[in-house]
Amino acid sequence: MSWMSGVTCRVREWQAQRARWKTDMERFKTEQRAARKSGGRMPENPGPPPTGFALLPWLLMGMGAFSNIFQGKTPNPWIGGVGLLAFNSLYIYVTFRAFVKEKRESRSTRVALAVMGLLTCGLAIGYGGSWLYFFPLLGLATGAVLRGPWLGQIGLGVTALAAVVSFFRAGWDAVNVAYGTFLSTMVTAAILSLSEAVRELRAAREELARRAVEKERLRFSRDLHDLLGHTLSVIVVKSEAARRLAHRDLDAALVQITDIESVGRQALTEIREAVTGYREGSLATELDRARSALTAAGVEPLVRQSGTPLVPQTEALLGWVVREAVTNVVRHSGATRCDITVDGTPERVSLTVTDNGPGASIPDPASIPGPASAPAPAPAFTAAGSAPPTAPAPAPGAGGTGLKGLTERLATAGGSLSAGPTAGGGFRVRAELPVDSGDLAEATDLRRTPGSPGTRAGRVAPLT
Repeated sequence: MSWMSGVTCRVREWQAQRARWKTDMERFKTEQRAARKSGGRMPENPGPPPTGFALLPWLLMGMGAFSNIFQGKTPNPWIGGVGLLAFNSLYIYVTFRAFVKEKRESRSTRVALAVMGLLTCGLAIGYGGSWLYFFPLLGLATGAVLRGPWLGQIGLGVTALAAVVSFFRAGWDAVNVAYGTFLSTMVTAAILSLSEAVRELRAAREELARRAVEKERLRFSRDLHDLLGHTLSVIVVKSEAARRLAHRDLDAALVQITDIESVGRQALTEIREAVTGYREGSLATELDRARSALTAAGVEPLVRQSGTPLVPQTEALLGWVVREAVTNVVRHSGATRCDITVDGTPERVSLTVTDNGPGASIPDPASIPGPASAPAPAPAFTAAGSAPPTAPAPAPGAGGTGLKGLTERLATAGGSLSAGPTAGGGFRVRAELPVDSGDLAEATDLRRTPGSPGTRAGRVAPLT
């Protein structure tokens, strides 16, 4: 009873499609009423689900043959009845499979269509009259199944076959049969192809919208990590310094607390800017804030910059690298010295951040399998405000998310990012970028926001 289970599955599938269509229609009507009240854009009508039921009414063209059998006007009525039943069964089988691309292009569907053609020729030659109208039904099934470059040749072949057989049985009435066959083949193929193209375009539009949402979520999570990762690290470092200085030097502790308040306010501003999409930044600003953060952490900064002026997009990307690399130095390295070098040529610019710390290395960005775990505790500070020789080991994978995000940004702009321990101890992060590239705007997320011409949403979080 496998055929029964197949029929049951088809009926259930049709019922599920029908239920989804009803749900879509309810949503469409609700959105339509809301659009009429607000005067907004009217929603798109989803339309009924594409199924073979749309082609079933054409079987009424075979009612003449059925009437001849019923009235006894057909010789050998049992053969005619079996042939009529077989033709209708093959027609239903072929047309229902024509609405699923994989089934439509399968061998079983093509074989069923060929058998249907042979059966149509046999019944038309044997009986003539009303049985000749099975040729337009054959053309309809052919147009539903065969769509593509071969449709014209096959359609003309089916039309010629219908004309020859009909002329043999009905003389010049074959013109009507041939015309109906050609028309049903081509019109059916055109309508169904257009309907399928509309559905594919609608699905592609929905997929693009879904990807845009995912891209925006990824962008915001990446920005949030880059913004808060460094800012919170600075707050922790300064809080630790203020706690240790409080019982020895109250004025110095108050200075640290004032810095914490300033950093917190700046972080709040940056979060608001990231949410609304307005962020501007320059490499010089990032380098100045890097000096401040490293000095507060007891790390001696050494910044060297050479080369021609850079375009804003390049500065934005290098600013991200400075922020992430300095955050890792403060959180994980236990270093006493950090060198930041910017070297530019007319074609490319490189940024290198090197520390001499013995702390745990940050994992290579290409090997990061997923989001990083919680950040490690900040290094403790002595009463004098200097860092101890070693820092607590970071949590596994700490900082990896930031380096991975930077790698993706730089790769989009035609650049590269490498990170790893140096031969003499310490850790190095090196970024290279083309001085000017058409992909830089995409890498820094430059966009226009509604109602704010001239603004840009490429966010480069300044170090605080």
